[in-house]
Amino acid sequence: MVNKPIIYQVFTRLFGNDRGVNQPNGDLTVNGCGTMADFTPEALAQIKALGATHVWYTGIIEHATQTDYTAYGIRRDHRAIVKGKAGSVYAIKDYFDIDPDLATSVPARMKEFTALVDRTHRARLNVIIDFVPNHVARQYHSDVRLETEGLEDLGATEDTSVHFSPQNNFYYFPGERLHTDFDLQQGEESPYVEEPARATGNDVFSAYANHNDWYETVKLNYGVDYTAGRVTHFDPRPSTWYKMLNILLFWCNKGVDGFRCDMAEMVPVEFWDWAISRVKVKYPNVIFIAEVYNPAEYRRYVHEGHFDYLYDKVGLYDTLRAVTCGYANATAITGCWQSVDDIRPQMLSFLENHDEQRLASEFYAADPLKGRAPMLVAATISTGPVMLYFGQELGERGMDAEGFSGRDGRTTIFDYWTVDTISRWRNKGRFDDKKLTPQEVELQSYYSTLLNLCSNESAIEQGEFYDLMYVNPPSDNFNPHKQFAYLRHIDRTTLLIVANFDSEPVHVAVNIPQHAFRLYRMNKRRKIRAIDLLTNNAVATSFSPDVPSHIDLPAYGGVILKVKTR
Repeated sequence: MVNKPIIYQVFTRLFGNDRGVNQPNGDLTVNGCGTMADFTPEALAQIKALGATHVWYTGIIEHATQTDYTAYGIRRDHRAIVKGKAGSVYAIKDYFDIDPDLATSVPARMKEFTALVDRTHRARLNVIIDFVPNHVARQYHSDVRLETEGLEDLGATEDTSVHFSPQNNFYYFPGERLHTDFDLQQGEESPYVEEPARATGNDVFSAYANHNDWYETVKLNYGVDYTAGRVTHFDPRPSTWYKMLNILLFWCNKGVDGFRCDMAEMVPVEFWDWAISRVKVKYPNVIFIAEVYNPAEYRRYVHEGHFDYLYDKVGLYDTLRAVTCGYANATAITGCWQSVDDIRPQMLSFLENHDEQRLASEFYAADPLKGRAPMLVAATISTGPVMLYFGQELGERGMDAEGFSGRDGRTTIFDYWTVDTISRWRNKGRFDDKKLTPQEVELQSYYSTLLNLCSNESAIEQGEFYDLMYVNPPSDNFNPHKQFAYLRHIDRTTLLIVANFDSEPVHVAVNIPQHAFRLYRMNKRRKIRAIDLLTNNAVATSFSPDVPSHIDLPAYGGVILKVKTR
């Protein structure tokens, strides 16, 4: 396993799409779609050069879509229960198959995926895909039934006369038809009919779903009777547990190195304990990342659920966003690490992902340069993993109105589209920067330098953390509302890291307490020439508890000063 994973999340169908038509609500034939083949050795080398250790290929597994693939033996989805022309990649339609949009030859889509895995591994990168355990598409049906292995499809043998049975895969409402607050016909010859209705994916336990619900999905049953006070029925093991374990093992056998587990906290921790333990017996190096938003549950999902990493969303992400936008002081960052100090190596930090608004969007910071300081903190505050969303390193704004996805500061997960910055960076596969602006080139260089340091500097990858904010109160030379300072230390090397969230360059004086020198047995030096690892420039300053370290900080930036302290 990699000591500190650096994850590059890429929305697979958007990465290689250079069509550039971008017609709102445009279908596949109009707007085009990227494929797995677009991840050429050169493309993967570029991702590796950014500093990535893992690629999270978002949207690999077959999901519901309005594109008709019946010519290839794939059942057509009713348009009323598909969000957008391309469909949500989290409405899984067949857990054992590859999404046909991503293939250059639809019948060969699984072979193309295994070739992608091989190419990624040859580029010295690991492969992460989504595991979506909480819900599936309303018209879920596995065309790849794996009957030779004796695997039964989800919902194949259900007792639909009862609302709940531990051995059912879904929750039913006998005698009731699915109702919505929108038209269930959507231009089809006949309306979508579901009777009995099933519970909707976002825990809607009724026969009604509205347009704000995850109406395109149905909730999976892990043996929890929600309408009876969440009474659990785990003995004997529910049918769903075995089926989901088989899915995980299937993809491990294809060479996948990790799973980002969608809405993991909506699935009982007892299942994760049981399933992850069994996967790791056979595939001990496969990693599991949990999308979890309830801090009260964090430790259960680490210690009982055996997750390797958890999203640091309700904590570091929310705080860094607030500091970046001027809604909170940099001092608030201290509380983030303190609240998870015992599990900090398991917390995955990020500034963007497919769910969140783009940092450069008008809904967030409106300026991609404002992302440098928070990314410095996110990447170096701990030994835990850090994640970058494709285009973030180029300042992608996400301000398009793509169709089902409106102008909301996010890159669509529902529509066929060309992502402007990524398309210009790829430049038809040449990756020569000729179509990038000087600011985009500079920003990408900053991200690359920072992320590569995460793997190449042992003090960041494995070292200890020491918060300096408690000895740096407000003064003429340090503003704890706008600056955040800390040490990372290992063996004889110490990094002094200072992030500046201010729009102006500043000169600061950073205090380092005597306690830190004793703790790490560091030598005091009134005059040193440290190297700023972000610029490779020498910086003359001091490194002593008696004299503050005087440092010049760029606007919306920071420094990583490397000091040999013994």
